[in-house]
Amino acid sequence: MTDPVLSLRGISKRYGPLQVLKNVSLDVYAGEVVALLGENGAGKSTLSGIIAGSRAPSEGTMTWRGQPYAPASPREAIDKGVVLIHQELQLLPELSIAENVFLGRWPTKNGVVDRDRMVRRAQEQLSRLNLHIPATRKVAGLSTANQQLVEIAKALALDARLLILDEPTAALGGAETEALFDQVRKLRAEGVGIIYISHRMEEIKQITDRIVVLRDGERVQEFADSATPVRTIVESMVGRSLDRMFPPLPEPQKRSVLEVEGLTAADGSFRNVSFHVRAGEILGIAGLVGAGRTELVRAISGADPISAGKIRLDGQELSLRTPADAIAQGIVMVPEDRKDQGLIVGHRIGENLVYANLDHFGGHWITPRMKRDFADRAISKFGVKGRGDQLASDLSGGNQQKVVIAKWLTRDPKVVVLDEPTRGIDVGARAGIYEIIVNLARRGVAVIVVSSDLEEVLGVSNRILVLAQGKQAGILDRDQANDVSVMELATI
Repeated sequence: MTDPVLSLRGISKRYGPLQVLKNVSLDVYAGEVVALLGENGAGKSTLSGIIAGSRAPSEGTMTWRGQPYAPASPREAIDKGVVLIHQELQLLPELSIAENVFLGRWPTKNGVVDRDRMVRRAQEQLSRLNLHIPATRKVAGLSTANQQLVEIAKALALDARLLILDEPTAALGGAETEALFDQVRKLRAEGVGIIYISHRMEEIKQITDRIVVLRDGERVQEFADSATPVRTIVESMVGRSLDRMFPPLPEPQKRSVLEVEGLTAADGSFRNVSFHVRAGEILGIAGLVGAGRTELVRAISGADPISAGKIRLDGQELSLRTPADAIAQGIVMVPEDRKDQGLIVGHRIGENLVYANLDHFGGHWITPRMKRDFADRAISKFGVKGRGDQLASDLSGGNQQKVVIAKWLTRDPKVVVLDEPTRGIDVGARAGIYEIIVNLARRGVAVIVVSSDLEEVLGVSNRILVLAQGKQAGILDRDQANDVSVMELATI
């Protein structure tokens, strides 16, 4: 085999007393796709940032094409041909697609921006991804999936020789994912080295040549064959056997806590939906994209208006005009987008926990010690790997989700709604989220879980409500529900 294009030796990274990477070595060769796997918090993003120049290692060395490599900025890395496509979108919405693709390096002619050339070259990159949208269009208003493809087009336009893809398909549908895979295969054939980070095991098996696993900041395993059984890979990620992913569910009580009757959205996204959730019951909500799942639970949580129907809590009819109304009655929601709707990521963990519980302090002045003690109790209770004085943005996705859950569960709610509770969270961290959900049911809380992951909704639910095109297609008991019966209702 030829020499690697990128070599890392003994890479470590510390933030004060916290060591997030320890003595990691890695080689990437031209024309191969290396999967970099690990639980949330394993160090994948930190290692990617070091390679891409956004972070500096505390120890260790790197070489690029046989020469010492220590980029002081992402620009230096890009100039070498190393490009990182972040999981979080970094586009400027008021600029056009073409302007975003060539941001900071717009082509010029006679001292001014050559817009014709810029648009033409951007359109070429979009075509490579089968994205048939005018490059002159503003990014504002594009779907999340299309924005992700624009991010990838930016990297293609840079003529990268090493591409780091961090959860590139998290917001993509099936067709867009296949288009991306086609492009990855073409780049591999052209000799581009690719580091591929994903929580989706089926993608890893399709697109990668070998697999490197990180756990707790250390490299613990390499699999030379991407056909290695998924169970073997996941167990190396989490450091334990996965005999049971989903905890056993408790038997629900007979008492109904939440009753929904003939609920219809003001915007028509769902119509005439009726169901109840008992104390200690987990009701799953399944359906295809656009079925109205999120809109339904937002209405129950007071975030969206309804045009008809009734919501009752413990037999009392509610009038919910805002989320604050629902929270005051004991209905809380963990939203699908934790970074935009669940957390203020630029603030500290303790502050995020306190914001949702100001009434807990009885209107008193909140001292630093009161905030610290409150945060420490919540962090300990829900297993958050972080400190109260740590920024929420520094946490892994799984730990951010635990903070969102913790801030609401400290209120002892009667109904907890979780919309896509494990989106963007690795297999190991999911088990912790499932344990929290089932523990809520054991305490007699009524729980609603919306999920696009069919295995998840089957594994964690006592009953499953299936929506199809905004209509209630049916409710399945646990012994009736399987992937076939759910999908049959979802596609009515």
